Amino acid sequence: MTSNIPPEILEYIEQVEADNPRACREQHALVALVRRIFETEDVHVDTERMRKYFRLARYFPYDRLFPWQTFALGLWLCTYRADNTPRFKTLFAMVGRGAGKDGVIAISSAALISPYNPVPHYNVDICANNEEQAVTPVKDIVEALENPAWEAKLSKYYYHTKEILRGRKNLGEVKGRTNNPKGRDGMRSGAVIFNEVHQYQNYDNIKVFVTGQGKVAEPRVGFFTSNGDVSDGPLDDYLARGRRILFEGEADEGFLPFICCLDAKDQVHDENNWCMANPSLPYLPHLMQEIRDEYRDWRERPEQNGDFMTKRMGIRDGAKEIAVTDYEKVRATNTPLPDLAGWSCTVGIDYAELSDWAAVNLHFRRGDKRFDINHAWICAQSKTLTRIKAPWKTWCDMGVCTYVDDVSISPYLLTDYIRDSGRIYNIKKLALDNFRYTMMAEALQSIGFDAKDKTRVKLIRPSDIMQVDQVIQDCFDRGLFTWGDLPQLRWAVNNTKRVRSSRSQGVDTGNFVYAKIEAKSRKTDPFMALVASMVIETELGTGQVQLPKIGAICW
Repeated sequence: MTSNIPPEILEYIEQVEADNPRACREQHALVALVRRIFETEDVHVDTERMRKYFRLARYFPYDRLFPWQTFALGLWLCTYRADNTPRFKTLFAMVGRGAGKDGVIAISSAALISPYNPVPHYNVDICANNEEQAVTPVKDIVEALENPAWEAKLSKYYYHTKEILRGRKNLGEVKGRTNNPKGRDGMRSGAVIFNEVHQYQNYDNIKVFVTGQGKVAEPRVGFFTSNGDVSDGPLDDYLARGRRILFEGEADEGFLPFICCLDAKDQVHDENNWCMANPSLPYLPHLMQEIRDEYRDWRERPEQNGDFMTKRMGIRDGAKEIAVTDYEKVRATNTPLPDLAGWSCTVGIDYAELSDWAAVNLHFRRGDKRFDINHAWICAQSKTLTRIKAPWKTWCDMGVCTYVDDVSISPYLLTDYIRDSGRIYNIKKLALDNFRYTMMAEALQSIGFDAKDKTRVKLIRPSDIMQVDQVIQDCFDRGLFTWGDLPQLRWAVNNTKRVRSSRSQGVDTGNFVYAKIEAKSRKTDPFMALVASMVIETELGTGQVQLPKIGAICW
């Protein structure tokens, strides 16, 4: 079904598509996703309610909403499925500092307790780590209500004291709450809004507030934040989920990922790129000048202005160590493989536990070009299998993964695969992690691979990975990888980050090893099997086929 997108939402979509002003790759992917949803799903926008909500902006100092705000709020607050349930229950909005998060929270809250919201008793709880962040949007609403120009009019629709802010007809209340989970069992939240999620270390308080929903129709959750320095917390999880939705085809399940940031750190030196992280900048010249001043200070004294890149530009200073490579370079590997029968290859094996995932990679070379065949095994008893959102069942149907309905993955499943591959390809050598060999030793020996024979088996260490990292980077940068359609391998690359190796006597070695971006729900085994196979790719030489000279005897 095709539904019309109202102009309040369409304006921002067309701005991003025209890249005027400039938008990050997450925003380009998001507007493409929204277009697909309106083209293929039975959804509609309650335009009458949306326009009434948006008119409330005139009572606030900012007077109007910017295009990105009408886009995000129109989708979150006013877009519905055919059964009139919200299409997007959850809005995750990460924007640069100064974009107007508190204002968006204030207008959303005022709208949801206004007479324009037909759901009665629609309480809005604004949650934050400290009282100031929790109550600032509430104070913004109260200041609007007490403005002499609007006080008489708005008092017909809202009631407030020092303790209460309530919609007179809707009877919903807005409250600012700090992160104290005690006494929250009786909450009847319609919407729960979390301010500055980057400060959250874990999910303890988030769970307490969100589980209070379900007693009121049309429940919603909003996460508003700039980027921050807490690693492996909720912010990183929400960013990872959003990017899986935008770039890997994961179903959104009502999660709207509005992510604004620079695509790369070096883009900061062109101020025309700053709106990629802060889409309000084209409309706020005073903020633009403030950021110019901060940029100069950061250039001169970066160690004293560490928040500039993180909070203003949405990219951590260490972001270059996060991703193995750009998503586009990973996607470029999806080109058809040639017929590799009879070619020489190396074999890499990787697994953390045989009760989880395991992978084997066959690695080929012709000149600079690299070609890979990858297969993964997935254990039915994996404790983290339910956390994985990737379509691994589809991958099993494709034949690139095998589902093992057992308590663990037998090492002989991997060695049978390697043995069968050896009948098609010429296996020169095999590599796997030094600390994992014991579990595979007997099975590998059964097909002729014994670690005692160093010409046949390489037990790799972190120092081996450091040496091959730059080769892998070069292959991505120059488009030298060809993998065919191996979604599990591309997924595993996106689950992996480069991290600097240990410093020696305070000196940065400049070497990198690999680690998981998120420990439990994102597996790296298929990519690490490729890494292992590339540690020993010197066994392939340049991979060139040596043709016999004219007159030579060919056997």
